[in-house]
Amino acid sequence: MADPLKVRDARDVETAVRWAIAQSKTLEIVGRGSKRALGRPAQWDATLDLSALNGVTLYEPEELVLTAQAGTPLREIESLVDRSNQELAFEPMDYGPLLGMPHGRSSIGGAIVTNLSGPRRIKAGAARDHFLGFSGVSGRGETFKSGGRVVKNVTGYDLCKLMAGSWGTLAALTEITIKVLPRAETEMTLVVQGLVDAGAAKAMAAAMGSPCDVSGAAHLPARVAAQLLPGLGAGKAATVFRIEGVEPSVVHRARVLSELMKSYGALAMVEPQRSRHLWRAIRDVTPFGADGPVGTYPVWRISTAPTEGAELARLISEDIEAEFIFDWAGGLIWAVLAPSDDAGEAIVRAATTICGGHAMLVRAPAAIRAMVPVFAPEEGALAALTARVKHGFDPQGALNPGRMWAGI
Repeated sequence: MADPLKVRDARDVETAVRWAIAQSKTLEIVGRGSKRALGRPAQWDATLDLSALNGVTLYEPEELVLTAQAGTPLREIESLVDRSNQELAFEPMDYGPLLGMPHGRSSIGGAIVTNLSGPRRIKAGAARDHFLGFSGVSGRGETFKSGGRVVKNVTGYDLCKLMAGSWGTLAALTEITIKVLPRAETEMTLVVQGLVDAGAAKAMAAAMGSPCDVSGAAHLPARVAAQLLPGLGAGKAATVFRIEGVEPSVVHRARVLSELMKSYGALAMVEPQRSRHLWRAIRDVTPFGADGPVGTYPVWRISTAPTEGAELARLISEDIEAEFIFDWAGGLIWAVLAPSDDAGEAIVRAATTICGGHAMLVRAPAAIRAMVPVFAPEEGALAALTARVKHGFDPQGALNPGRMWAGI
């Protein structure tokens, strides 16, 4: 492959895409490269490197709005808003630990086009819910804009929802506007020890249905709990609940939640600093990291109804050795499976067919990711709609073709 096309600004991006169209070439769209090992390992003629599109162009803390070029590192944006006691409430994860990459290489563009969201999704929503507007270049070589720089914006088609989760297959985004929110003054985490998966699902449902305004609910198997909560109930699984806000409210709600959870198992409370480290590790799935004991094993990201999470995990573990971390109150399952010829794809798809939901193969050798569907297969009307949308934005298939599904 030729050297990457390193663009300097949005005009360069348009020029590069128009060149690719004229020459019938395909382009791999790359921000800072932290997620290149995600998706199908398709072949492209050239790489369009957006890393030089770097910098915050607008930040108005009073208006809760920030605009940045697409290649701006997330860590720089998070540091900037932190100084104003604000945060990216969708809590975007860093895939680095899972994929054997350094921490901190994610860009805001990559977070948006992959629709990243961390444990706070159950309260604050996903990246698409904080995505206000963008500028980009379509696969037609046309620069276009959508949305705006205000939190309430209902004019025209909401293309932000379409771009979030499109994995760079519809347009090369050059500038992104998101909303930011006030950062919580403090946080605490309540730990319920020793629950099996089904019992944890009931506890998480009860917590989420309570008035305690829980902003994180996860269930960790014994090995993971020992790693993330050393010295706390060694050898036992841990079901953890995060409460955030001003200190008096956090203390009161933690007390109410403790009273509600005492019938489920032994309780412990984690103080703010340790709580922050815990939820960062859950967000980034560091116990399944590439440098750990299961670092070469396949990893799946499975979304389902929270009430079905425990059953889905049970079905998978009947047929293959597996370990699970449950986030989003059981609605997001991170599964690490014993190595196999298909990374357990047939088993995972069968379980999601029974319980509902969809699964993405996050980590596996390139040969396996080329052989099995990485994203949930689409059929019938949905597949036809996806193909029409792709053709509408990128009729020649110049942008990231094959990244999500073969031939698209």
